[in-house]
Amino acid sequence: MTILSGRNILGLIAIVAVAAGGWFFLTERPVSVPVVVARQGVDIRVYGLGTVEARIVSKVGFEVGAALSELLVDSNDTVAKDQVLARLHPLEQVARVGRAEAGVAASQAAILKANANVTRVRALLAQRVAANMRQQELASRSAIAATQAEDAQRDVDVAEADLIVAHSEVAVVTAQAADARAALQYEQTLLDHHVLKAPFDAVIVERHAEAGTVVRAGDVIFTLMDPKTVWVQTYIDEGRAGELALGQGAEIRLRSLPHSVFAGTIARIGIESDRVNEERRVWVSCAACPRQVFLGEQAEVRITLATLADALLVPEIAIQGFDGHQGRVWVVQNGRLALVPLIFGHRTEDAQVEVVSGLPEGAQIVGRVVKGLAEGRLARVTGDAP
Repeated sequence: MTILSGRNILGLIAIVAVAAGGWFFLTERPVSVPVVVARQGVDIRVYGLGTVEARIVSKVGFEVGAALSELLVDSNDTVAKDQVLARLHPLEQVARVGRAEAGVAASQAAILKANANVTRVRALLAQRVAANMRQQELASRSAIAATQAEDAQRDVDVAEADLIVAHSEVAVVTAQAADARAALQYEQTLLDHHVLKAPFDAVIVERHAEAGTVVRAGDVIFTLMDPKTVWVQTYIDEGRAGELALGQGAEIRLRSLPHSVFAGTIARIGIESDRVNEERRVWVSCAACPRQVFLGEQAEVRITLATLADALLVPEIAIQGFDGHQGRVWVVQNGRLALVPLIFGHRTEDAQVEVVSGLPEGAQIVGRVVKGLAEGRLARVTGDAP
């Protein structure tokens, strides 16, 4: 058996001492950590990327088909309600209107003729009634044969029937006149349809046809938009959209004007989310946007959900097992490290989360995960977390 010499024993003791000192240095030496501090007046905002749109965009055209004779406006023109935009060749329809007008005139003449016939038959009836009265009086005195009185009465009955027929003829021609007027109104309406008018105050987005083109009923001639209904359609992550509400303020930044910020408010929240991108559609009105807008232009939207008067914010990267509601963070309490669970609330644009509850009294939250964190280890606070 080999007996260790004094020199070997001293060397072994030195090695053990160095190892123990290294272990103590690595495990018991206070680790320097930054901590988070409360912040005042923190705006909680969500970000969305979208495009400039208009709530009222109409594709307009003629209700009848013909050749385009005039196009009076072009793209980017501003038009007023009922302003004429285009016309079709009307000659064929003008002829139909003339024919319908002639029909109305003929029906009016037929009514005059029927009324005159009623007057004639009524006079004839009066004459025969008077003659019948004389014949009946003579027959009662046996001055004439009974057959003559019977003939006079029959003449009265025939005249009365003729008057009924004459009144019926008046009713028939009156109905025919109403039909003729309706036909004229129909043809005049079709003639009016040869003129295309603006349905509202608008801006011409695009012209889809040129003069001389033969168009069919329903073909799009112009695309119009109402400039008073311009808004931004944006998409918000479902995970951040839970607190969106109508009327919340927003900031809009257009791609063509990156240095300008325009105020807006939420005007509509879509009730159906995008099932693929897991985003919610939100429409933001823009009362102070530029007079000249471009549909489809990209826009950035930041919506203010709330303003926290006094908030303790933790970087999301410093939270372990974070599920959007709770997670665990390192804290410094009584000079030592501990891992504690917390409940979180709002999230900021720069990926920081508001602490709602669970923080022990007197504890400070470690704002950045550094090397060497361990339960119970000594810690030295070096400053605020960036």
